[in-house]
Amino acid sequence: MKALVYLGPNSLIYRDEAEPVPQDDEVLVRVEAVGICGSDMHAYHGFDSRRPAPLILGHEAAGRIVGGSRNGERVTINPLVVDPACPYAAEGRWHLSPTRQIISMPPRPGAFAEFVRIPERNVVAIPDAMPIAHAALAEPVAVAWHAVRLGAEKLHQPLARCRIAVLGGGAIGLAAAIVARHFGGHGITIGEPNELRRKTIAAAENFAAYAPGSTSQPTADTIDLVIDAVGAAATRAAASAMVRPGGVIVHAGLLPGQDGLDIRKITLQEVTFTGTYCYTPTDFRQTVDALASGALGGLAWFDERPLADGAKAFNDIDTCSASMPKLVLRC
Repeated sequence: MKALVYLGPNSLIYRDEAEPVPQDDEVLVRVEAVGICGSDMHAYHGFDSRRPAPLILGHEAAGRIVGGSRNGERVTINPLVVDPACPYAAEGRWHLSPTRQIISMPPRPGAFAEFVRIPERNVVAIPDAMPIAHAALAEPVAVAWHAVRLGAEKLHQPLARCRIAVLGGGAIGLAAAIVARHFGGHGITIGEPNELRRKTIAAAENFAAYAPGSTSQPTADTIDLVIDAVGAAATRAAASAMVRPGGVIVHAGLLPGQDGLDIRKITLQEVTFTGTYCYTPTDFRQTVDALASGALGGLAWFDERPLADGAKAFNDIDTCSASMPKLVLRC
């Protein structure tokens, strides 16, 4: 099969690889669309020791099952593979299980390829009318769904009465704003340094997008719910400043470092600070249903590229020349 293979820092090659062989509890999926995630970029730069080269990256995938009783069925993939007997799985928090694996990390090759193997319990059927690229957005949107749900559960008022700020206008940040709106949120603003992305966000989803540090940035102590989809020292500092007393910060970014948090303010003003990681199977299925029904809008915020041009797509993201928050590779 053809695959886009990570060879080392800033190096990808499109070449022939052995076709995966599904195990007893798995299905083989012919990949038709797969998104490029921020974690793929992190690995591409050589910053993720969990993803050693050579490796097939990619985990935001959708396609068709090949072979078996479900041959030809259109599905999207939940890439988190967890032992169903794990106590965390039994309590519904599969994503926190120490047994978890994810495709695109050894021992599970990823989906920047014509085929990928995955446990059958990890595929979710999609309607025939659902565009396959929309189905590939299920994984990143589920991350945002989970983050917004956690934040909403920790607030002391409905989202409809809250001011919400999202830091980062990439796929996770924009999806978080869309999900927050779906849950009833209003007055949502997005901080994004890339001017091209700000224009896309405003045109595609009609959100107010500001440049960090500009006069449009929310002032101190005014935001009920902050979702930090970047997780850098600068965004943690911005979140600490803008959150109101008794407000909530949801930290979704995975950049290294711990600087930026105003611990004194968090303590004295009883600010809730919580991490968020991935999603539960329920979050994932609810996200798929919302995407399939059109409840999350027209999704006009991604570009499609051929898998064979994946190396250029990575470079375009790296050089900030991609205006869309998400690039989806088509096989």
